[in-house]
Amino acid sequence: MSYLYVNQNGATISTKDNSIVVCYKDGLTRRLPIETLEAIQIFGQVNMTTPCTVQCLKRGISVIYYSKGGSYFGRLVSSAHVNVERQRKQSSLYRTDFALGLSRNIINAKIHNQLVVMKRYARNRNVELDEEEKMLKIFQAKALQSETIEQLMGNEGSAAKYYFRGLSKLVDEDFAFSGRNRRPPRDAFNSMLSLGYSIVMNEIYGKIVTRGLNPYFGFMHSDREQHPTLASDLMEEWRAVIVDSMVMSMVNGHEILKEHFEQGIDMPGIFITGDGMKIFINKYDKKVRTEAKYLDDIESRVSFRRAMDIQIGKLVKAVEEEDYSLYTPMKIR
Repeated sequence: MSYLYVNQNGATISTKDNSIVVCYKDGLTRRLPIETLEAIQIFGQVNMTTPCTVQCLKRGISVIYYSKGGSYFGRLVSSAHVNVERQRKQSSLYRTDFALGLSRNIINAKIHNQLVVMKRYARNRNVELDEEEKMLKIFQAKALQSETIEQLMGNEGSAAKYYFRGLSKLVDEDFAFSGRNRRPPRDAFNSMLSLGYSIVMNEIYGKIVTRGLNPYFGFMHSDREQHPTLASDLMEEWRAVIVDSMVMSMVNGHEILKEHFEQGIDMPGIFITGDGMKIFINKYDKKVRTEAKYLDDIESRVSFRRAMDIQIGKLVKAVEEEDYSLYTPMKIR
């Protein structure tokens, strides 16, 4: 299944002969078979015809809307995959041993993946990060010993501070940053992290919905109005693997430049430009299509995108059998 990204203002998305057709202002067109499409991600002022909207609803194709700079607005979602019985069971597992066990395993995998990514780039740049590595391992052990969700999230947050401190020592001067910041991002590096996390979370959101789960009934993150906490939970193991490593690669490989970012006009913060968005989306799409052996229980090579599907299938089984050990978070080597 494929994703369609449209980020040119004035473009129109329509349907013709069982295909999705994108017509751009310069007269160029792009056509994709509708059967192969999983989601459409729209950035900026793009039009979609009513017949196209109806087809997306009928076929369960998610349509996600962002601002030109990547701020998430909302999504068009079909109700074709709602599974009430599964969602009732899902909600009953909130604040139970299932939720704590699942969350501990996810955060353990997240910190493991952060360590792998940080050490990989430290080797590439011949930088010693002994203290950061030591503290990440300490908080990883503490996370596994956490007796409550609150303790777990406290340990995860402490690990994250050392992780981003480590990454800040591994980037070129043009993309210097001091820790994680957002809403709004105050530097180009954090701007790319926020954009990437938003795109990944919305991919996971769509996959959750198609499996009949409720993206707003999470196990780890606290309930917040209008926030899909289950998508946030499941995104944790993918942050460093997909987004952080991709942004580090783009920055240190000079694939994206300082001039691809600008100061926000309507709000404070640093945001990616239209040209920068094209570079970012192309890199992201290539990243999630990359095939390798990531999951221990899957012998064949799979893409990151397919791996996310597999992981959510595991969660469905874990929920239905009320056994968190059936969900094995993804770890990289």
